Amino acid sequence: MTSIQIIKNRSDIGAGTRGSDMGIDAIEIAAINAGNDYFNRYFYLDVPTHNESVYNKVKVESAKRVQFVLSQCQRVSKSVRQVLGGKHFPIVLSGDHSSALGTLSGLKGHFPQKNIGVIWIDAHADLHSPYSTPSGNVHGMPLAAALGADNLKYQVNDLDEQARSIWEEMKDIEVEGPKVKPEHLIYFGLRDTEEAEDALREELGIRNYTVAETRFRGLENCLSEALGALSSCDYIYVSFDVDSMDCDLISRGTGTPVSKGFDPEEVKTIIKAVIDTNKLICLEVCEVNPLLDTKGNVMAETAFKVLDSVTAHFLEHHG
Repeated sequence: MTSIQIIKNRSDIGAGTRGSDMGIDAIEIAAINAGNDYFNRYFYLDVPTHNESVYNKVKVESAKRVQFVLSQCQRVSKSVRQVLGGKHFPIVLSGDHSSALGTLSGLKGHFPQKNIGVIWIDAHADLHSPYSTPSGNVHGMPLAAALGADNLKYQVNDLDEQARSIWEEMKDIEVEGPKVKPEHLIYFGLRDTEEAEDALREELGIRNYTVAETRFRGLENCLSEALGALSSCDYIYVSFDVDSMDCDLISRGTGTPVSKGFDPEEVKTIIKAVIDTNKLICLEVCEVNPLLDTKGNVMAETAFKVLDSVTAHFLEHHG
């Protein structure tokens, strides 16, 4: 599977701030400005969106626009299955991170009997459920849904029957039950989390390699350990949220920027190490928000440099 197909998912309805729906176009503009024909080299799918729903009255404060996020995840899942069914490698470019649940569901739907490992490069754990969330933004929930975790020990919100039903549907996209086992999920870069997420991560034994740890112990050592822990996985999916990178070093062009993150070379190293295992089944890049970028288009330019570099590595590896 060496041919690449890009899935463009311009959805931002799971986020707290508008603008990440424009992130994909910003990345394409970065490529054009760099004189790079990257986006002319590969076939792509455009996923329809529900972005207009942002103007509707929010019905569920603890899971804003959740019915539309469910629909978007189902569309993304179908697109991922379509690309895999055509024997192509999917690169998913998304607005906000909520639809990563759709990506993971599509992978599990296509490979229901396989163990899928997840490397989640992000400043945030995205482990809230509608029961535990303080914000109600669904881009903080994709991994809770993928793990089938409600985290009721930290419940602060009551859900009505309709909201409960939609959340249950989200947990069961493509196949019933969890899409990933806790021991097959590994974080790189978490540093902005809430108590409910920390408690759930500890309870489930999910590993996080902090930026400080990777620099102290050596990123290669941490990667060797992490990939060793995923050795029983048949495939690995990498989800790269650009807020995993240091907003002070790069830019604040993302919905929830956080200081003291990775630099772009470290992110490239992480993704290339996964490529070297021959198990990478899908790469996702998300949360570029050009509306929040005070430096021009720097976040999108940086995300494109990472994308271009790791794509070249993938093609060299599978050439």
